[in-house]
Amino acid sequence: MRNAKLIVPALVVVGAAILIGVFTAVSMGGGHSKAVVKTKTVGGRTILVNRRGMTLYHLSVERRGHFICTTAACLAEWHPLVVARGATPTGAKSLSVVKRPDGRRQVAYKGGPLYTFVEDRKPGDMKGDGFKDVGTWHVIKVAGKSQSTPASSGGSGGYSGGY
Repeated sequence: MRNAKLIVPALVVVGAAILIGVFTAVSMGGGHSKAVVKTKTVGGRTILVNRRGMTLYHLSVERRGHFICTTAACLAEWHPLVVARGATPTGAKSLSVVKRPDGRRQVAYKGGPLYTFVEDRKPGDMKGDGFKDVGTWHVIKVAGKSQSTPASSGGSGGYSGGY
């Protein structure tokens, strides 16, 4: 009888621990298995988009840890695509992570930090493409008409529209 009184609470504790472990594994696994970046074909060209299908952009003058979009005004218009510490961006080739001045980890494509544009309201919108301020904002095109990707570290590289 005394052993039965100890076994029942022990089984309840073990069962609760198993359930907590299962729910934790499912929630973590679900978040890590989803691609951070996807490709989408729009108007005959394949572009990079985030999980929600929103167009991703790169600022022409941002390279290798040199950030221009750091002010509140810029960040109100252009939202960095960030990932949690320890997360590896997936969903397209040539993705990496760069550390922003505020310490957040921003997803980059071929070394160029990625952003979404606040005026893009629905998947497929590309209202920020060609927007000029301190540099030029470009959609990241991975295939299709006049491919546009961040410039390589060597050579002339660059964007289809130039700057």
